[in-house]
Order: sequence, then structure tokens, then C-alpha cells
Amino acid sequence: MNEVIELGEVRIQVTRKSVKNVHLSVHPPDGEVTLVAPVNTRLDVARAYAISKLPWIRNQRAKLQQQAREEPRQFVTRETLYLWGKRYLLEVEEKDTPPGVTWDHTRILLTVRPGSSHNKRAEVVHAWHKSLLHKAVPSLIQKWEQRLGVKVNRYYLQKMKTKWGSCNHKAGNIRLNTELVKKPKELLDYIVLHEVAHLLEPTHNERFINILDEHFSGWRTARDQLNELPLETINPA
Repeated sequence: MNEVIELGEVRIQVTRKSVKNVHLSVHPPDGEVTLVAPVNTRLDVARAYAISKLPWIRNQRAKLQQQAREEPRQFVTRETLYLWGKRYLLEVEEKDTPPGVTWDHTRILLTVRPGSSHNKRAEVVHAWHKSLLHKAVPSLIQKWEQRLGVKVNRYYLQKMKTKWGSCNHKAGNIRLNTELVKKPKELLDYIVLHEVAHLLEPTHNERFINILDEHFSGWRTARDQLNELPLETINPA
């Protein structure tokens, strides 16, 4: 059953889990608010907690609104694209050959068939992004598996609107946002650790924070950098 708390302009999605404490989060890029509560928590108690946190919620949302936004990409020549935290000039070449992407230290070359649509170009670039992440992620997972003494069953890559990653600790699976390919690699490393650490501790409690402190002393800076980098404006459906 989906429960929602509405406090003026703030709409909070409530989820119940086997946790000890209430956890409130404001997610980039759009300021979606979620509240995770212990299974037996009364909704009025959760609501009172959310009311007490309204100033914090509004402050977090204001930060997201002030964050730099990228214009939606049209995938045409002389646009710029981000890759691993750097900006590259895009060059589009129309050829009657299989589509693909290559890149060097200054430019990204997108090859597409003549007359290809915006959606097709976006699909080609997204597939390329996933291929780059598939090369980068396994070694990071292996590193954190060994350090934390856990095992990731499977990992998935997908484009997410509100999260950089997620973890199903019961299944041993993690999911990573394909937008991470646009960010510096050290931030990808932090997100992989964050999700792998949830296999030890599924909530963001003190134990989880201690795990991050022990293994990635600069994780707070990495988190803040990740959420301060430009967001790509999402086209309305």
C-alpha cells in the first residue's frame, strides 16, 4: 500500500521497511521526497516527524533548484557532452554504416545513418555510455567486495531520475544510474561503495555511516560534488 504525506507544496512518499528509525531523503534532480519508516510506525507519527523537518526539506529543495542545469541534448555537431567529468565537443557524421561512438582527448564522434531521429541518436549514445560503465564498474565492485567481505550477485545499469544508485540487499543486487558516466570516476567509485555497503547495512544508520567513514574518508565531499554537478534537464513526456 502506497502512503503519501502532503504538507502544502511538499508531497512525501512513505515506505515501510524493517528499520529501527525514520529516514527522510530529498532526491536529485527534482527534489522528490521519500520517508522510510519502521513497519509499525503510525502515519500521524511519521507526519509529525516530517513536519519537524520541513525547513530542512525546503532548504534541500532550494539547493537543487539553484543547481546548474544542462539543456536537453539534440545530438548535433558542435554540442558539448560530458564524459567522466570533462566536456567534449560533439561531431556527428551521417554514414550508411552501423551507428556507433568513438572519442579522443578533445571530441566525441557520433556516427549515425542518414536521416536518423533524435531518439535514435540518443539511444546510440546511451548504449555507448552503458558500454563504458560496463568496463569501469566490475573492477570497482570487486574492490569493494574484497574490502567489505560481501558478494554482489548482479549489477544493473539504467537511467534514473531521482537516484544515483540503489541496492536490493536481500537479492544481493545493485543498480547504478547511467548518468554516472558523465561524472568524474572517483564519484562513480563512491556510489559503488555506497551501494555495496548496503549489503552490510541496508539503512543509512550510524553503522552505515561508520562503514563509509572507514573505507572512503572523503565520501561527504564526493556526495556533495556529485549533487552540485550540472543536471541534464529532463524533457517532459
